Amino acid sequence: MGSMIIGLDVGGTHTDAALISHGQVANHAKVRTDYKDLYSSVMGALDQVLDGVDVADLARIVFSTTLATNSVVQGKEDPAALIISAGPGLDPTNFLPTRDYYVVKGGIDHRGREIQPINPEEIRSIAREIHENYLTCLGVAGKFSTRNPTHELDIKKALGDGFQYIATGHTVSGNLNFPRRMITTYLNAAIYRTHKMFFDAVDRSLASRKITAPIYILKADGGTMGLHQSLDYSAQTILSGPAASVMGVLGLAHTEEEAVVLDIGGTTTDIAVLADGVPLLEPLGITLGPYKTLIRALFSKSVGIGGDSCVRINMGKVTIGPDRAGPAMAFGGPQPTPTDARVVMGLVKIGDHDRAVAGITGLAEILKVRVEYAAELIVNTTCRNIVNEVNAVIKQINSQPVYTIHEFLEGKVIRPRKIIIIGGPAPHLAPRLRELFRTATTVPEHYDVANAVGAGIARTTTEITLNVDTEREVLYCPEEQRRENVSSNFTKKDAIRVAFELLTKRARRMGALEEKIDMELVEDMEFNIVRNFYTTGKNIRIKAQVKPGITSKFFA
Repeated sequence: MGSMIIGLDVGGTHTDAALISHGQVANHAKVRTDYKDLYSSVMGALDQVLDGVDVADLARIVFSTTLATNSVVQGKEDPAALIISAGPGLDPTNFLPTRDYYVVKGGIDHRGREIQPINPEEIRSIAREIHENYLTCLGVAGKFSTRNPTHELDIKKALGDGFQYIATGHTVSGNLNFPRRMITTYLNAAIYRTHKMFFDAVDRSLASRKITAPIYILKADGGTMGLHQSLDYSAQTILSGPAASVMGVLGLAHTEEEAVVLDIGGTTTDIAVLADGVPLLEPLGITLGPYKTLIRALFSKSVGIGGDSCVRINMGKVTIGPDRAGPAMAFGGPQPTPTDARVVMGLVKIGDHDRAVAGITGLAEILKVRVEYAAELIVNTTCRNIVNEVNAVIKQINSQPVYTIHEFLEGKVIRPRKIIIIGGPAPHLAPRLRELFRTATTVPEHYDVANAVGAGIARTTTEITLNVDTEREVLYCPEEQRRENVSSNFTKKDAIRVAFELLTKRARRMGALEEKIDMELVEDMEFNIVRNFYTTGKNIRIKAQVKPGITSKFFA
């Protein structure tokens, strides 16, 4: 196996690539993303970064992408059906993410026991109706499927083979939150075709290059998984782009302070936070638009402020975004942007200078100021808006418990001592941001392709949940779909041992290459089962993870 790594980030505006050799960035590339022809975007970046490189020297290629995120944020995910097996209690119709839903008979209780069977004929009838509505992807979610997935599997079997993709709720997370499980299952189905389009473009690009190195994709938690496995977990790629930003900063900036990470792109600015150099985590799951999910992710917030954001004059004031109408006018776009302002100020020499001046001149005439002053006002307004968004994020973080990717920090208050800026406009906006934040700012080397670097150097991560009921003498791991009998004297120590064994196997299957996998317990709980004043067994719950982080092979 070779020693080189490629990280490739398919962003909303650009596709970036970085070639990493012997722990250093040896080459990088940036091309425009064409969503109508992703193959050309990926091939264009690969062709540049692999110029003169023997593909046999590649150890792995890791992709990150904003495709899934953008489709959900913009409300453009595909219609998908959702079949729900809820049993008694919580009314699932209060939390539904789609109009195409079916609540079916059948139920599993909190200990994994069947309280009402599934009716296969009811499921087959629903399948016919879904086909008549021309839906090809759907999800199946049961309330306690993490304790026993039998009903979800029975429903999937009864639906037959006529669908492009069927997502099942017990595979999305070991957590018990049923409303979030329904939504996450639905999203897996609703963005499947979008992710499949990306998968096919990548597969075709690499095949044409005769690249046989292992292929991975970055997840929202800053870890990687195999590209082929991602077809069953497409929702895990949501917020893959912001995660790449954070991992890139970990590798390029080397800070142990509390810091804010700003990735200023063409479409959005992504805001993340480090506590003592460690990324913050959304432990329960991210909220994306109207969807509260079980997708474990690094904490980040995307705001509609970027180099290509539309600049307008509203009641005598400059407004930036949140929309993007296309590229900057300097590159043939229809409306003036902050990028055009930077061209007018002479901060960058890119694109058509005269078109950029024409666009900013139109705004200057409305404001009745010189064109140079209008350009400076646009850049200053962009920076002030970013500062306001960061302050709001810090306030939000400090109003709730603080979790990092490694631990819960009780009583922690975040007070950033450094601003780390990446993305194309980073060096041009850094001086003004430094003045506004009144704190140290830094622009790391390779700032313009930090996302691609972050994707390339991220470690393979995964997690598992183990549920043991010693009274019923059963052990179940939902992520591995593993159910087995155990003895009545099975202990928490036994459960931890099994959890780490399963986690190691899962990590290897998902592509972990490290000789020693860095694992940790996230949760270990044990409760007595008491009947008639006697302890009749124990409920044991174990959650373990491979720690997110950067590969030890990167030494920048």
